[in-house]
Amino acid sequence: MHFEQYTSKSKGGGNLPALLVLASASLNSAPCWPATSFKGGLRSPRVHHFSPIIHFPHPSLMDRYKDLKSWVQGNLTACGRSLFLFDEMDKLPPGLMEVLRPFLGPSWVVYGTNYRKAIFIFISNTGGEQINQVALEAWRSRREREEIGLQELEPVIARAVLDNPHHGFWRSGIVEERLLDALVPFLPLQRHHVRHCVLNELAQLGLEPRDEVVQAVLDATPFFPEDEQLFSSNGCKTVASRLAFFL
Repeated sequence: MHFEQYTSKSKGGGNLPALLVLASASLNSAPCWPATSFKGGLRSPRVHHFSPIIHFPHPSLMDRYKDLKSWVQGNLTACGRSLFLFDEMDKLPPGLMEVLRPFLGPSWVVYGTNYRKAIFIFISNTGGEQINQVALEAWRSRREREEIGLQELEPVIARAVLDNPHHGFWRSGIVEERLLDALVPFLPLQRHHVRHCVLNELAQLGLEPRDEVVQAVLDATPFFPEDEQLFSSNGCKTVASRLAFFL
């Protein structure tokens, strides 16, 4: 999967900015992945990362939070090629994202600002259980994980979002008007994926891989369902912390 293939419309190929929704029950690297297209990654002045816990913690302050529109407009005026990354959409106050609708439509210029090169990414854990269920049913049908098509996942994720009154896109015109450009679901990780995560973590630490250490981390990682033990319950989120116990 390459980030550039989803952002082609922001490079002059279409009328919309790149709008993606990343969905999974165990996203742990997604916030960093899109930002790698910018020099400095998440530290780039053109990358703006929002967390509901940090930036929008109190729903009672919704009117104040709606200043987000002016803030986005100001940053796009300074640099049209900017990335706006909204994390944990399932914890964002419903209604806040509506202030972004003018920037997500087909017009090239809004409030005197050309935003065609802007990239908006919305990350959500909503739909994770449904994604896991689709992956499990595929395995029970003797289908490879890689054979699962986007057309199988989009409807169940969309329904999970629309049925969640606490989601930032609940009853949102952004969803109803189909302003989102792409949905990128993350499938649950199997044992061999977690093994690769352990090996990568060891490499980053400058350590040689040791079979007993790798196996110890795998044994300490919870997998589901209880009988089959197929998929990691939390992706690779806990690999680094678990690895420290076995070195």
